[in-house]
Amino acid sequence: MRIPNADHATIATEKLRDYLLSAAHRRGGSKARLLLSCGYQADARDVLESDLRMQHLILDFTAATDNPYGRRYEIVAPLITPNGRNIVFLSIWQIDTGTDIPRLITMYPR
Repeated sequence: MRIPNADHATIATEKLRDYLLSAAHRRGGSKARLLLSCGYQADARDVLESDLRMQHLILDFTAATDNPYGRRYEIVAPLITPNGRNIVFLSIWQIDTGTDIPRLITMYPR
């Protein structure tokens, strides 16, 4: 089953630019180095956003759990990167309590 309202999911620019594609980020640096080595670029973050929408959000979620902030969904699937590498990533999305639109929390390689 797909994440509810996946076609309206939000992916914050800051999440991409300042976290997932920032090698200097304290917690996201290792993810960024991998993504950058696969052809993604901080100044072209729309490519990663598009790939997540077209390659992950179209798929069924693999797990769903409730937390104090809402319902969290996980998708484990390959991501075909700009340089052609095929890497399995876990992307985590959340629908916050009181809303019905999922938002990207994080992603990392599996």
